[in-house]
Amino acid sequence: MADPTDPLIFDATEDDARQMQRLLAIMACLRDPERGCPWDIEQTYSTIAPYTIEEAHEVADAIERRAWGELEGELGDLLLQAVYFAQMGKEDGHFTFASIARNVADKMVSRHPHIFGDESRDKSAEQQTLDWERQKAAERELKGETRTLDGVALGLPALTRALKLQKRAARVGFDWTDVKDVLAKLQEEAAELAEAEGDADALEDEMGDLLFVLTNLARHKGVDPEAALRRTNAKFTRRFAAIEDALAAGGRTPSEASLEEMDALWTAAKRAE
Repeated sequence: MADPTDPLIFDATEDDARQMQRLLAIMACLRDPERGCPWDIEQTYSTIAPYTIEEAHEVADAIERRAWGELEGELGDLLLQAVYFAQMGKEDGHFTFASIARNVADKMVSRHPHIFGDESRDKSAEQQTLDWERQKAAERELKGETRTLDGVALGLPALTRALKLQKRAARVGFDWTDVKDVLAKLQEEAAELAEAEGDADALEDEMGDLLFVLTNLARHKGVDPEAALRRTNAKFTRRFAAIEDALAAGGRTPSEASLEEMDALWTAAKRAE
């Protein structure tokens, strides 16, 4: 039976430092080679990484849906990923939670000289963004990342990575100056995709080119392509649910309806919105 006096199990305080120490101690217990959880002990950086990506997306999803009641839990799940990596890093002698926190705190101080240093705070958010990018570029150079596209994480969602690659290239002048040129390139890639029909490898290649140009168009229009696609996914889910609800009212399922009928119900759902 759980000990009600054990602070790892029962602690309702609202003290930030105390609850952070509690979480770190819980993770250390879970990873203990002799008394820990078999599943947690078996985990590695590689096996936890997919969960980290998933939890980050769930945070973004809760924000997108404005599900504020869920956001606290999703943020906790995301924090747990950092704690997991910190414990493994401590076990391997690579880093600790304290060094992780210190590193990012030092980074925030160094990248905000207008707040923590002698620079004037009187500058625009746009200027601050430019200064931030210059500092990041200097940090990349110190790490030996001298090419323009170095350091853009491979593990990012493809649309997000495409956007970051394009922004990096644009900073050194490799970019269209007129959105009309992007639209022309979009038509060109769409035509090449149509011509690739029947060749699986060429089809995948041309589909990638088309998505890349669409991302570029979104960037020039000031639209986040990842957010735009999430919005459309939500819209599709909502309208298809309306089709299912309409059919269910008559005792049927989508597989029992014709495409024409479902298309009409889709149009009705769209008008209702």
